Amino acid sequence: MKYDRIKLLLEDDFLKLQSAKILLLGVGGVGGHCLDALYRSGVTNITIVDYDRYDITNQNRQMWSQLHEGEIKVDALKQHYPEVIAINKKIDEEWVSDFDFDEYDLILDAIDDTKAKLAIAQRCYKKLISSFGSAKRLDPTKVHVDDIWKSYGDKFGSKIRYELKKRGFKKKYTVIFSSEEAMVKAKGSFVGVTGTFGHVMCAEAIKKILKR
Repeated sequence: MKYDRIKLLLEDDFLKLQSAKILLLGVGGVGGHCLDALYRSGVTNITIVDYDRYDITNQNRQMWSQLHEGEIKVDALKQHYPEVIAINKKIDEEWVSDFDFDEYDLILDAIDDTKAKLAIAQRCYKKLISSFGSAKRLDPTKVHVDDIWKSYGDKFGSKIRYELKKRGFKKKYTVIFSSEEAMVKAKGSFVGVTGTFGHVMCAEAIKKILKR
């Protein structure tokens, strides 16, 4: 059976994965790999939210992009992961303010919009795992997990911390970041790093699910 190998690792705890309810925000280079790893591990009650379409420039790092150029990402991914709930919406501050996050066990943030990211942190920090920048880097061994205030080496993360402090936000939540210095100014990317971010996000989600 397709889940036999993960069951050998988790035994009875595997049932916790199957009953978990996950909200995954953004299904690009990081989120797409996270989705694939979660689904293969038995977490299938996943709601995915994204508004983008696949472009030819996505094909170096994004799951299934070579098969669905020009198509809406969430609709294309539902063809490969039929049990997911797909929401084709732009994640902005208004969407975050209006959406009901209460029914989900975990919120996985793989978006790169600063204002929306801040709004998500302020609303969902108790059950949030958030990804910082995975672009401009080549070394997957420099990917780390820690709480937001212990993250370092990433200008995007530094900006998030600065803006949270301005808002008087002092809570902790889990972030994934790279300590590798950005190699270029342009948003060059390598699937070895973006994929690692996604797989680490999946692993952290599973750890939190198992602790519940």
